[in-house]
Amino acid sequence: MSELDASGAEHIGPTTPPAAPQPLTGSAREIPKATLVQLRLPAPPAGQALIKSAYVRRLRLRPDEAHTVRDHLRHTGEASDELIELLAEFARPSQPALLPPPSAFVDVPVAALKAFGDALIELRRQRAVRLSADHGTATAGAASPDPRGPAEQDVRDAVVAVRGLMANTQATPLGMLNLERLEMVPAGLERGELIATVPLAPLEETAVSHKEWSVRSKEFTSIVTDALETVSETGVTDNTELSQSTTSQAQHSNQFNVTPTVTGGIPVINGSAQSGFSSQDSRSQSATDSTKHATSLTRKASARATQEHKVTISTTTVTGSEETSTRVLKNPSQVSVMRVDYFSLMRKWRVRLYRHGLRLTYDLVIPEPGAGLRRTHKELADLKGQLGPFLFGLPHSEITDAVLPGETQPHHRVLAERYGAVVPDPPLVPSAPQFSVSAPSQEEGWHIFTPDPLEIPEGYRVKTLNLWFATTSKTGSENKFSFKVLGTPLYIKEQDQGEYGPMELTSGAYGRYMLHATGKVSLSFEMINNRNTTIRVVSEIEPIPTQPDPDPDKPAHSDRVRDTWRSDVWNLLRDAAQTQYYERQQDIATRAAALQEQIEQVDTLTLRREESEEVMKGVLRFLLGPDFAFMPPEVVDAFLRARVDLEHGIGFDENGLGLDATAWATVREHEDVVRFVNQAIEWENVVTFLYSYFWDVPQSWNFVRRLRHPDANRQAFLRSGSARVVLTVRKGWEEDWVRFAEGGFKSPPATPNSQYLTIAREIAAYDDRNYPGIPPANPARTAVRLEEAVYATSKDVLGKSANPVTIRVDSSKDFLVGAQVVIDSADRTDPADGRVVQESQLITAIPDAFRVTVARLERAHDGSVTPFTVLQPGTKGALIAEWNEYTPSSGTDIEIGSDLGSGA
Repeated sequence: MSELDASGAEHIGPTTPPAAPQPLTGSAREIPKATLVQLRLPAPPAGQALIKSAYVRRLRLRPDEAHTVRDHLRHTGEASDELIELLAEFARPSQPALLPPPSAFVDVPVAALKAFGDALIELRRQRAVRLSADHGTATAGAASPDPRGPAEQDVRDAVVAVRGLMANTQATPLGMLNLERLEMVPAGLERGELIATVPLAPLEETAVSHKEWSVRSKEFTSIVTDALETVSETGVTDNTELSQSTTSQAQHSNQFNVTPTVTGGIPVINGSAQSGFSSQDSRSQSATDSTKHATSLTRKASARATQEHKVTISTTTVTGSEETSTRVLKNPSQVSVMRVDYFSLMRKWRVRLYRHGLRLTYDLVIPEPGAGLRRTHKELADLKGQLGPFLFGLPHSEITDAVLPGETQPHHRVLAERYGAVVPDPPLVPSAPQFSVSAPSQEEGWHIFTPDPLEIPEGYRVKTLNLWFATTSKTGSENKFSFKVLGTPLYIKEQDQGEYGPMELTSGAYGRYMLHATGKVSLSFEMINNRNTTIRVVSEIEPIPTQPDPDPDKPAHSDRVRDTWRSDVWNLLRDAAQTQYYERQQDIATRAAALQEQIEQVDTLTLRREESEEVMKGVLRFLLGPDFAFMPPEVVDAFLRARVDLEHGIGFDENGLGLDATAWATVREHEDVVRFVNQAIEWENVVTFLYSYFWDVPQSWNFVRRLRHPDANRQAFLRSGSARVVLTVRKGWEEDWVRFAEGGFKSPPATPNSQYLTIAREIAAYDDRNYPGIPPANPARTAVRLEEAVYATSKDVLGKSANPVTIRVDSSKDFLVGAQVVIDSADRTDPADGRVVQESQLITAIPDAFRVTVARLERAHDGSVTPFTVLQPGTKGALIAEWNEYTPSSGTDIEIGSDLGSGA
């Protein structure tokens, strides 16, 4: 206890810890659990009709293949004519309802089916090689469709089918699922580890600051409790709750297994290998394995809760200060030291593991369980693949004003419409410059005449210059005229009169005068004794080439003017294409972001339901064959003819679809099978083992391995290449399911394997004997607590009796008159007939503390060597293990660690 002295300081004295409270059963937390036991039995010589039928359907036989394979196997004798004719029925185009039923394969040996499949693989491989060679020869000169793709797909179908047949027939499909429950009840508080020690010297005062915090890891998927069919809520509890930590730890274990990843309606699943059906009491191997698994799970969860809860004690020595904001501890002794110890208070949990039911299981292996859910991710990958830098691949040479074949306008206008641009037409060729002038007369002596220059258009140059002139000389025979073009060898000397031309000044004869000249081209003429002179110069121009040839007699390689026009048009087209591209990129990015949000912003419960639905679809396809259609094409065509709203799924609101008897027969073709499967299987307890992408087609590895999702379970589901699905058979449907799965629909019902039927009966009988009145596998949470089982042993030797029998037991405490008791265990058999001696009877009386009376005994029981059990099951189930766990709480305990009077 603590008290305050005159100074207001708090004194800590010895305290008496309160008595430990009783377990708070009203605050119990429950976590469903299951232990899967795989039975190991020799492969049956007959049966497995569904597996064999699904295998043949998956082969997708062609009309000519069955008999070709028969010819190949004729010398080996591995396939009979009856089998070949049966398989040929699946190669003929027909309605699925007219195909042989699965029961036709009850007596077909698995080895014969495998031999047929191996021969079919070899036949299809040879066909693919032959088609590849023929296609290479045929396409040497012309293009044709490649037939190799369908042929290689046929090979793949056969390989996958044979592998699936061996995987599904070699292992025993039957197993057991023990339905269990972890119950965690707060059982009081206990002192935990030492947090801190505060030593106090005589008369010393110390201020103590107490801090506490919790760190919650968000590493795992939020825990979701399905309270109602359409309501989900996230559990909100203290960070140190053992049940919360256990569930998170279970998710951690499931999510981070490399292969396989386990999912199912039950959060915590573990496996136990077993050679055959045996006792399922608390001493069985499966119970031991389950206990070890559950103990390890809760121990890790307790350590996890401890790591998330931290408490620190900090101390501050105060001297000469009267104002404090923290608790002040003072040692009142003047001669003795004192030690104050702080301990954490740990919450004690009583953990019990109950087994409350047993179910028959049936194993299947289905390929690509997440294939349907990958479509959205493929769409997202396609959108992201369209995002990237802008690339404009239009070459300059494609820009032309010619009208190409198949077009009705110049090609540059076609390109403009394609990219949404406005482009100019190519420039017109300008007219060639020329002049015709009259030169001034020269009566005496020489003179030079230079007319206005020729203006050569920009981008062009002189190709030819042709000169004409006419003149007369002065009067008198001694006055001859002369005419010279400066810069050229042209010189007409001492002529009377005449007309001359054309003379090509740019030719080699005149020194290629002004050839390829640009800009202003001036010509000067020197004349003597001329009058009435007329000079005419006509030019021919050409575009300036981009790359001039050194040989002037060769034509230009390209047109600089048109190249400039092409460049201008190309720039306009590029700018328009870039604008369009960025607009599309923005739209694609928006769609990709919306699709990414659609993928990620989904609650956990919806993700699990979607995965369960995909598993159910895969199972139905396995049972009913790859031809099974959830919505046959004939029905879709009928909907289209009726003009119903298919996009929003509005089709059955009216009876106006116009379906005839054949179409309705197609709709109802698998109705009985679908109904049976949904009734016989507890889909809420189906367990799925996911195997990684490398069990899938290698071509898809690169895409599948890169799939990412914020929910680790969904990511594992998307990346799975194969899945082992453990179907949990509903109570009461055990024998019906074995007859269906092993013998197919057959009238009268087939008896495919008596051993399988016997195991189904034993599992059903054991569940009836040991767990009467047990709630369903996933019971709703209620405030009513369930009773415990009562267990006793007897050493009596009892025989069969139709009358009441009194059994001496070690204790009859808690047994109730009118309750059912289970006598003996399931692993003990009667030597006379080999039947299990365990039975269930009604208590009619309890004579004393060591005897119970039952209505009768149907079997003999001998407890002289090994005492037999008498079990009164409780609605909680059979208790198979009990232990304690500890998690930190928010409280602390304080203890004085030294005697004030001893001076220690």
